[in-house]
Amino acid sequence: MSSSAFNPFEMAQTQFDRVADLLSLDSATREMLRQPLREYHFTIPVRMDDGTMRIFRGFRVQHNDARGPGKGGIRFHPQETIDTVRALAMWMTWKCSVVDIPLGGSKGGVICDPHNLTPHEQERICRGWVRQLAKVVGPLADVPAPDIMTNAQHMLWMLDEYEHIHGGHFPGFITGKPVGMGGSLGRTEATGFGVVFTIREALKELGMRPEETQTSVQGFGNVSQYAIRLLQQIGGKVICVSCWDQKDQTSYSFRKAGGIDLDQLLDITDRFGGIEKEQARALGYEVLGGDAWLEQDVDILIPGAIENQITTENVGKIGKRVRLIAEGANGPTTPEADEIIKQRGIFLIPDFLANAGGVTCSYFEQVQSNMNYYWEKDEVLGKLDVAMTSAFIAVSELARERKLYMRDAAYVIAVSRVAQACKDRGWV
Repeated sequence: MSSSAFNPFEMAQTQFDRVADLLSLDSATREMLRQPLREYHFTIPVRMDDGTMRIFRGFRVQHNDARGPGKGGIRFHPQETIDTVRALAMWMTWKCSVVDIPLGGSKGGVICDPHNLTPHEQERICRGWVRQLAKVVGPLADVPAPDIMTNAQHMLWMLDEYEHIHGGHFPGFITGKPVGMGGSLGRTEATGFGVVFTIREALKELGMRPEETQTSVQGFGNVSQYAIRLLQQIGGKVICVSCWDQKDQTSYSFRKAGGIDLDQLLDITDRFGGIEKEQARALGYEVLGGDAWLEQDVDILIPGAIENQITTENVGKIGKRVRLIAEGANGPTTPEADEIIKQRGIFLIPDFLANAGGVTCSYFEQVQSNMNYYWEKDEVLGKLDVAMTSAFIAVSELARERKLYMRDAAYVIAVSRVAQACKDRGWV
């Protein structure tokens, strides 16, 4: 599905250029927002368990912090590129802005494969990453979080190194920490639940009831699992999910016309998020190709895996019945495919709005950590619902008023807020 020529940063810039034209942004503001404010490239020397030394490459990109400290995850991935990190930092700026939280956009990464590293080696990479950036990140400057192949334990190692360097307790330095060590209740559910809060509001606008809908989901990681759980709780039926098979190095789709059983599938899912095919067949699931999730006769599609998944090559396979697409992943739709979706009149909830629940809850965690006062789970999820619903309504109202595509309306709100902050600060 992915093209080797795909460049996520060029895609992010193409999306931005379109909105800059819509807003008639002046050339200085346009040039400032089109590029990261700062980016750091560095090396992390690590003593491996066998006594040898290895050098890992790391990045941190701070796209824009006019509205508040940078916010964004740290990815550990063997194919990590600076252009992916740049794109994700830019999208993070728009994401924080569209849900109106006082944070900017950042992203980080290390080129490595945790599958081939021991826990001690991963800890040394985490501590090395912080040592290289300790002067330019922090609760008042740039707040990291977990992302692809990083988790709460990685965040805690990074926090410990940061506190050791600066000599104090700074739990607001990083989010996604374990609950009990400054983490927020509800963080695990936040992104997937946020996707469904926006779907719920979109269905109201489309005059559809959740009980009358069928959904197909790409991906079976944290976001998709919690989105499926809440979607089923409000009455929706999910008939197909896809996932990556680590052993076969390809993806498969799993379909059950009567509706999938989430807990049953979780019981046969490996630690990489792959569903075991033979056990699924024994439970009555059809095992189909990786693109089959897109071709289902459903009302709602949730691309919830990775970027560059709906392209000109496969957008024509989207079923005629589909009325709503909610982008749970970052950048799943290319601009060319997006134009076709727009022409078809499919209601689309863009990625940086649909999946903003994670960063919104990260913001809540940061607030709790800085206050040293922690909220109950119901309070966190209640605040999340309010924030996501408010953001969705603001975007959909603008889309209706100005007859804009939902992605364009979301961009207009997000970019306008950041551009205004840059002007108010006297940067442009």
